[in-house]
Amino acid sequence: MNRSKQAAAAAAAAIIVVGGAGAAVAGASGDDDASDTPIQGPALERAEEAALEETGGGTVTETEVGDEESYYEVEVTLDNGDQVDVQLDRDFTVVGSEEDSEAETDD
Repeated sequence: MNRSKQAAAAAAAAIIVVGGAGAAVAGASGDDDASDTPIQGPALERAEEAALEETGGGTVTETEVGDEESYYEVEVTLDNGDQVDVQLDRDFTVVGSEEDSEAETDD
């Protein structure tokens, strides 16, 4: 009986160690975009259309559902190379847009 308790405790400890290692690896990657979910299906077409109308053209280079600032985010690269993040609500209404600060610092 004592041996089975030890085996169960060892198994539980192994599960905790493996789970902790996985969390450490995920956290150590430093990639904030690791959990980003791209917009898909009919919503993608509507989001792209709304974003391109807001920016006056360009190319959609990235999309995200559940962005921290809005329901949808669409990144548009303009013809001059500038990038603009367009924030949309669930109804594909523009609720904000801003030039991507990362694009500003890349040389």
